[in-house]
Amino acid sequence: MTINFFDNDLTSLHDKLINKELTATELTQATLDNIAQTDDQLNAFISTNQEEALLQAKKTDEVANFSDILTGLPVGLKDNLATNGIQTTGASRILEGFKPVYDATVVSKLNTAGAISVGKTNMDEFAMGGSTETSYYKKTTNAWDATKVPGGSSGGSAAAVAGGLVPFALGSDTGGSIRQPAAFNGIVGLKPTYGRVSRWGLFAMASSLDQVGPFTRTVKDNALVLNTIAGFDEKDSTSADRDVPDFTAKLTGNVKGLKIAVPKEYFGEGIDPKVASTVKAAIAQLEALGATVDEVSLPHTKYGVAAYYIIMSSEASSNLQRYDGVRYGFRADDVKNLEDLYIKTRSEGFGDEVKRRIMLGTFSLSAGAYDAFFKKAAKIRTLLIEDFNRVFADYDVIVGPTAPTVAYGIGEEIDDPTAMYLADALTIPVNLAGLPGLSVNAGFVDGLPVGLQIIGKPFDEATVYQTGYAFEQASRLFEQLPKIAKKY
Repeated sequence: MTINFFDNDLTSLHDKLINKELTATELTQATLDNIAQTDDQLNAFISTNQEEALLQAKKTDEVANFSDILTGLPVGLKDNLATNGIQTTGASRILEGFKPVYDATVVSKLNTAGAISVGKTNMDEFAMGGSTETSYYKKTTNAWDATKVPGGSSGGSAAAVAGGLVPFALGSDTGGSIRQPAAFNGIVGLKPTYGRVSRWGLFAMASSLDQVGPFTRTVKDNALVLNTIAGFDEKDSTSADRDVPDFTAKLTGNVKGLKIAVPKEYFGEGIDPKVASTVKAAIAQLEALGATVDEVSLPHTKYGVAAYYIIMSSEASSNLQRYDGVRYGFRADDVKNLEDLYIKTRSEGFGDEVKRRIMLGTFSLSAGAYDAFFKKAAKIRTLLIEDFNRVFADYDVIVGPTAPTVAYGIGEEIDDPTAMYLADALTIPVNLAGLPGLSVNAGFVDGLPVGLQIIGKPFDEATVYQTGYAFEQASRLFEQLPKIAKKY
């Protein structure tokens, strides 16, 4: 059988399983077949779990308990989420063949809900990149145009959802790595509030910034997935012990009285005029629906990229010390001693972008540079947080572009790290402040999707979803499908 995820949201798939219009096994097999037949156009998956997925689907059908919305539904997992007994590489040579002996907490939550992991999605190596071009294994392409990047670092998960390979997927977001690929592929991607979703079992890049979040085609589907993966985790010292509301409760389409702030800095230098125009039209539509819109200022936004790359690289340089060729993963041959093992393993196992960030971070933390770089970056982070707090004292959400441009061509920016880093200028402040951020499709420029970013108060994902849902339902842009959809 065949299944079309463009015409079926999570609720309709759930209803078909309950009504026995299809079985979990049929759905899983159809998903795996579709990936096998079409993923050569997207390169969204590093690996698939055919044997494990079908075994889990069979057990699901035997129990026939579809009480959870996600039971029996296939999901793609970014390859930096630990999966017990299943290869998890972080898209790096240094972890080729590595099979964890435990599941990440979010994976355990999905397993408990009955979701079926069909594979591990491609990504930038150790989530370091903005285009999914730094992967050791392959380059993922954009679902709307195969000559364009899918964004990064969670480009595989985004392309898999946008391309109709899976109905939902998980990614991770350190500086925009869920929202930017969601924008580039015209789907919905959420970075939750820092601490809302457990990071335990996520390969750490920058521990004070990383968050796991969902990719879906619609806002409601996204909220349903967050309902499952959110919550306190005693294994994660950064997990917030907060109640998890029903994130679908405010999805009424009503934003009357909602107060929206639009930062003037999000429409300044570096923003493609066509992107700015498309986003402003989307904001006008929210205003027409009854929201109040005002221009505000987030004056320290211009320092965000510089502060982020110091903090992120510093934390990454520390986190990646564990990959040494001794305990697991790739080990270099013909080494003379322990120091030689470390040097050769890391030289051969890490890619250029990972090495670049390790070197930047190590320098920033060095005795002679700590005060001049890391300490100043931390102070800027505090100033950014204060900017957001001041605006949120009077407004419910902040809205603007997700990315300054639409998806660019494969190979265009991979050799220009500065240009790629600046592409995250609008998403980075959200991570530095630990806020929730959602990207939904705002329209199209030259046939490519534009992202509308909605930023909320800490732990107020419900209002972020409320805003995104109202625009989505009014615009119906999610009904427009990429060219690749016509090939299936």
